[in-house]
Amino acid sequence: MLDTIYSQIGAGIAILVVLFGFLKGDEPERIASAAFALVILVGLAAPISSGGDGIRWGLMSLDIVMLAVLCGLAWHSRRAWLIWASAFQSLIVTSHILILADIRPPGNAFAAVNNLSNYGLLIALAVGTFWAWQERRAAGLK
Repeated sequence: MLDTIYSQIGAGIAILVVLFGFLKGDEPERIASAAFALVILVGLAAPISSGGDGIRWGLMSLDIVMLAVLCGLAWHSRRAWLIWASAFQSLIVTSHILILADIRPPGNAFAAVNNLSNYGLLIALAVGTFWAWQERRAAGLK
């Protein structure tokens, strides 16, 4: 996975955003950071081969779990960034469903949607963490 410089830069950005979420975020940011980190780590450990049908069931289930976590956080929290993060994650799940429904997009399109949506999710998490951090600082809490 980390065979190109682009994937190494992306992994570095993901690590920085997750650490930022853990260090400066409130409870929703920390839960989302933990869920993102766990999904990435389990996704790296899971076999990436698909069955004969091209569907990667393990990765699809991980993405559905991540969507459920983000939707649950959005339901119980009043943070706007969670809606954006859920929307980006739903794009990833939808791309899996397209393959499941045998509407096969080109492999490059699937990878582009997956990568750009993950970057969008990371941007939403970083912005949400920054807002939570600034709200705490303005209130004089930390």
